Amino acid sequence: MPEEKPTEPTNTPLDVQSIRHLVRLMKRYDLTAIDLIEGPTKIRLRRQGSEAAISGYTVAAPTPVYAAPPVAAPAAGPARTEAAPAAAAPSKDIVIESPMVGTYYASSSPDAPAFVSVGSAIRPDTTVCIIEAMKVFTDIPAGVTGTITEVLVKNGQSVEYGQPMFRVNPS
Repeated sequence: MPEEKPTEPTNTPLDVQSIRHLVRLMKRYDLTAIDLIEGPTKIRLRRQGSEAAISGYTVAAPTPVYAAPPVAAPAAGPARTEAAPAAAAPSKDIVIESPMVGTYYASSSPDAPAFVSVGSAIRPDTTVCIIEAMKVFTDIPAGVTGTITEVLVKNGQSVEYGQPMFRVNPS
């Protein structure tokens, strides 16, 4: 009887065996994401139900800002408590987070203009940046409609999964 060899993935990028092989590698090396681009074919695999698995981006809800509890004043004076203005009206900005680990690039090449800047109007399909990981460049879509109010990372900076990159005022 011939000896069975483990099946290796074929050269067809969407071959089921290839995808299963990638999933096994993700489990073996405890990876949460793999992005593979081969010609016009793009494959993005995510594990454990992360938000990025569906959309390729993550949008975090705004976090309310809380004032510190009042500190007791010296016995000679009355106690004063004032809430910070930010605590009274939490920001309604949405944060666009990095869907992967890699290097952030604001434009497609060093001499090209940035995809977006403060004041840029964006739609869900607007490319806001490129993240490079292992020589693979991935366009990152905004995923929301609004206006960029703050860019939180610098060109060429390393970013982590879930790291805030942009603040957006939804419209």
